[in-house]
Amino acid sequence: MTSISMIGKLTTMFSRAFESCGLDPRLSRVIISDRPDLGQFQCNGALAAARAEKKNPKAIAEAVIEALQDRHIFSDISIAGAGFINLTLTDAFLASHMEEMAGDDRLGCAKTSQPRNVIIDFGGPNVAKPMHVGHLRSTIIGDCLQRLLRFTGENVTSDIHLGDWGLQMGMLICELRRRQPELPYFDASYAGPYPDKTPVTIDDLEEMYPLASARCKGDEREMESARTATAELQQGRPGYRALWSHFVNVSVNALKDDFGKLGVSFDLWRGESYYNERLPGMIEQLKERGNARVSEGAVVIPVSSPSDKKEVPPLILEKSEGGYLYGTTDLATIEERTGELNADLVLYVVDKRQHLHFEQVFRAARIVSLARNTGLEHIAFGTMNGPDGKPFKTRAGGVMKLKDLISMVTENALVRMRENRIAEDFDEPERQSIARQVGIATLKFADLGNHRTSDYVFDLANFSRFEGRTGPYLLYTAVRIKSILRKAKDEGLDPGPILAPTVPVERELMLNLSWLPEKITNACAERAPNYLCDFVYTLAQVFSRFYQQCHILSEKDPAVQSSWLALSQLCLRELELVLSLLGMNVPERM
Repeated sequence: MTSISMIGKLTTMFSRAFESCGLDPRLSRVIISDRPDLGQFQCNGALAAARAEKKNPKAIAEAVIEALQDRHIFSDISIAGAGFINLTLTDAFLASHMEEMAGDDRLGCAKTSQPRNVIIDFGGPNVAKPMHVGHLRSTIIGDCLQRLLRFTGENVTSDIHLGDWGLQMGMLICELRRRQPELPYFDASYAGPYPDKTPVTIDDLEEMYPLASARCKGDEREMESARTATAELQQGRPGYRALWSHFVNVSVNALKDDFGKLGVSFDLWRGESYYNERLPGMIEQLKERGNARVSEGAVVIPVSSPSDKKEVPPLILEKSEGGYLYGTTDLATIEERTGELNADLVLYVVDKRQHLHFEQVFRAARIVSLARNTGLEHIAFGTMNGPDGKPFKTRAGGVMKLKDLISMVTENALVRMRENRIAEDFDEPERQSIARQVGIATLKFADLGNHRTSDYVFDLANFSRFEGRTGPYLLYTAVRIKSILRKAKDEGLDPGPILAPTVPVERELMLNLSWLPEKITNACAERAPNYLCDFVYTLAQVFSRFYQQCHILSEKDPAVQSSWLALSQLCLRELELVLSLLGMNVPERM
């Protein structure tokens, strides 16, 4: 599908002009002006062309302008500095572009004609541990990226990649044996299935794991017992496998509930255990090919490079005592994803503190030719902190569970709604539904509004306001437009053709609406959802100024009124699209 974006149109026009002047058309890129006082858009390619041609940049700019076709769409073209071409559109052309966007199902946004197979690895939580706020960022950022990439036409597969095969499972087995030693699964001769009536719930697991972990950390004998139980589990001991299967099922059901509250789902629910059977064969093959070697009893792949400024240790595939590590599993997932799943690109949405780990894994994958034609990217992110600048915790100082955080923001949303007299006449189910939407918008916009690599302080009092740069403000703005359009329909008013702007704020709104395709493209290319947050907040602000100055429902000129309604309708479509890409739902009313 061909883009009808404003930037695309202007760049195409300048590309032809550059080419007709014998200049490199790749230099013709038009961008949004960083000097609005000089023009709405600018083309800076004359300077680079002048260097290549060894000519005066101003002369190059003048020649390009002279070669432009359809110059009538500009009300002003000027040259500044070293050949920078500044452009201002006519109001008539701007209005016609708004009409074109309004008539397009995708609002001018292109869809790739060559979709890639993209896998997003969410680096999911460890089974049996409560899902806490530390998992929030990977979930929200990863979900936004999968929404964005799907919108642009990529074939996306999301994989939660659970931690379900590590030492925590051995710890839980030992803890359950301490509590209920009479259970048959601890008998080495056990060979039956797991019973229908299970002795362990998610609340049990959430209570057991911290106790088991603390006990193992404080007593080496307990830790050794947990290691032994883990090894026997991984070697296939039937009773332990039965318990493990139960632990996983109970945990996954709870996780699906937590993710569901965030509006997040996954295509694959694979854990580390899924790859266990392929690890020995993969390691043996790598040893035979000379890619892996034995070092101090461990099997490793050397990944350092002479150009490294810091030491990059080898990737350990198998410990000297025979155990596997995360890197081993990660390499096996790449083997499957590049082979059976035919991935063109794999994105790992994981804490930035894991940078060295992924550098080792990616280098190893390239060394052993597993990722020859597949892009591997670590989508690193910072931490969500409390007011003290440390990772967010409960008031008592403990790790906050995600479900408790969701409850907290929902309750806070109800308080804010009462303060602002929002939905006070609605019935309780609808008021609760709106509060959940407002609470989730509070969380998601707070998280996505910062560049993903930044640490940020989660200030609930600030992020939950219905004014300022917040999720609730954006929802409220969209709902306000819905209300305007609903009232207009009740009065028999229809959105009509979009006319040339009559006031400066109307022109400003049109310009901001025209930037949507580029904002989505840039957010995708940079894996940066905050670009969308910046765009949608600015758009909401400009619409609010437009609404204050242009009294839509009381306008006396029917043609102008219809134009303003159509412009409001287009603004609502853009707001709803971007908010949906950010993972937020707009209520019908507030």
